Amino acid sequence: MSKAFASQGDLEEKTISFTQVGDGLYAFTAQGDPNTGVIIGDESVMIVEAQATPRLARKVIDCVRSVTDKPISHLVLTHYHAVRVLGASVYGAREIIMSDTAAAMVEERGQEDWDSEFGRFPRLFQGHEEIPGLTRPTTTFSDRMTVYLGRRRVDIMHLGRAHTAGDAVIWVPDQEVMFTGDIVEYHSACYCGDGHFADWPETLAEIAAYEPKAIAPGRGDALVGEDQVAAALAATADFVRSTYKPVAKVVARGGTLREAWDAVRAECDPKFADYAIYEHCLPFNVARAYDEARGIDTPRIWTAERDQTMWADLQS
Repeated sequence: MSKAFASQGDLEEKTISFTQVGDGLYAFTAQGDPNTGVIIGDESVMIVEAQATPRLARKVIDCVRSVTDKPISHLVLTHYHAVRVLGASVYGAREIIMSDTAAAMVEERGQEDWDSEFGRFPRLFQGHEEIPGLTRPTTTFSDRMTVYLGRRRVDIMHLGRAHTAGDAVIWVPDQEVMFTGDIVEYHSACYCGDGHFADWPETLAEIAAYEPKAIAPGRGDALVGEDQVAAALAATADFVRSTYKPVAKVVARGGTLREAWDAVRAECDPKFADYAIYEHCLPFNVARAYDEARGIDTPRIWTAERDQTMWADLQS
């Protein structure tokens, strides 16, 4: 096993798609890279997820300007991860919205996450010199809040822990469309390094209860139509369970992290090896599942140093 993360060798620019998922609703996607959502109201635009850098954020803005000249008034960040938030400065939004928990995680571990992800994703952080610093919200919420973009209602909610403890989803009721962040992925591996395996399936069920007609997931293609939505929710739940269950069995018999790694590969490789960022996510997913199975509820903070220690443990 190489000590380089799979993403460190992924240096080829991805093809961008800008897909309509409802009236005035769009998903900016790029072959498994982090997605961004666009919600166009009567008078202004809400962006969901900022991208990793101002350079990438400007690509989103170019797509927005291809369909509307309305100003960007709101930026919603579904969680605190650097690849989602550090491009925020170029949107000029008057409100930057996060859940209370996500905002606390910026303060607790935002810099460490930035430093760690900078080493993991060299392509995404091209142009990092423009990043002015950590992205902090101007507005936070506990369980839910509502924003009106003119007559268009947008509900921003925390439905439960999943990808992180502070995940938000964005629901546009007039079109029955949801922007889920990394709680839902499509043909892309879930990154579970800061996740909560036991809670994640229940949070997916909460999303399913809204019966969305379309979903803009965290990574992968936009999901339009109830069949695609159902398939993505089921596949995401299967990924989470298939990662955690074999690790829990290893922990129950006193096994090692390396044994947990082998057990997850045996379970997940046949089903998910062709998913985007699968090889990159795998070591972080196994490490977090191993911790949770041993009763560690709060994910440990990832640092660049811990990344390398994990590799050594997996090779032992």
